[in-house]
Amino acid sequence: MKKQLLLFLSFAFAFIAKAQQDPQYNLYQFNQMVINPAYAGARDGLSVVTSVRNQWAGFKGAPKTSCMSIHGPILNKNLGVGLTVISDAMGPRNMVGVYGNVAYILKLNTKWKLSFGINAGYNRFQFDFRDINFKVTENSSFNLQNQSYNALDINSGLYLRSNTFFVGISSSHLQNKTLYSYQFADTSGGKTSTTSISYRLRTHTVFMIGKSFKINDHLIFAPTILTRRVGAHGNGDLNLNFFLYNKLWLGVFMKGGYGPGFLFQYYISNKLRVAYSYDTGMKDARRLGPSHEVMLGFDFSGTKAKMLNPRFL
Repeated sequence: MKKQLLLFLSFAFAFIAKAQQDPQYNLYQFNQMVINPAYAGARDGLSVVTSVRNQWAGFKGAPKTSCMSIHGPILNKNLGVGLTVISDAMGPRNMVGVYGNVAYILKLNTKWKLSFGINAGYNRFQFDFRDINFKVTENSSFNLQNQSYNALDINSGLYLRSNTFFVGISSSHLQNKTLYSYQFADTSGGKTSTTSISYRLRTHTVFMIGKSFKINDHLIFAPTILTRRVGAHGNGDLNLNFFLYNKLWLGVFMKGGYGPGFLFQYYISNKLRVAYSYDTGMKDARRLGPSHEVMLGFDFSGTKAKMLNPRFL
């Protein structure tokens, strides 16, 4: 086990870099539906999760995200279906999205299952350009006002799992849809130049892997690694989670290019769980303020008894 553990952790620091466009989550380990549509039905029963994230608390225009998801298996657990509703606000941009989800669950053998998932949804974006400080406003032909855009969105994923291991990969915004693209003239300084602004939904690729190690009857260690890629830019998270007395998850994490944080999840009962995370940036990022995220989950099947499996975080 020690050799496996060292190999797993040494892999953790291979992908630490930068930036992305989609909502940020710290508690995605407890609700992988928000990052991979192939996770639908993976908890072997109906699961309902709602979460709220307040990033960089106290900073004007900071991201605020709310999410609710419901999913479960049907057809003798060969198919997973679900629904996700997301509200995300950041600066002048506000988005509300509703997604329907389906995943085909292939039973490879008695230990392994492979899921192929896709979700499709409708997004409504609102941009308040009056909140943006354009240096060329007085000499610009660009008309500052509120703008609304509707977009269909498609995401896909793969998810392989056993009782003590999982690995998944997903891609969002497969259409790379451009919501707007404007050009406007700047006549400041006695010269005329053209400036353009645009907003495009870029494809995000997310890779996540997790493994659980039983230390003793009262302690399980379940590290996970997540990497994100948007074009040439990427970043990664290393999460170290401990499950104590079949009741409490405690974890610490490091977000690449940003900083550390901690989280916990407590099982009020076999079905009801509550989670919280806190993070703060390092150096200059610390000035933005801390981030808080809370989550409430309900599993109708009561999956806590299967906690050795890291997908049941």
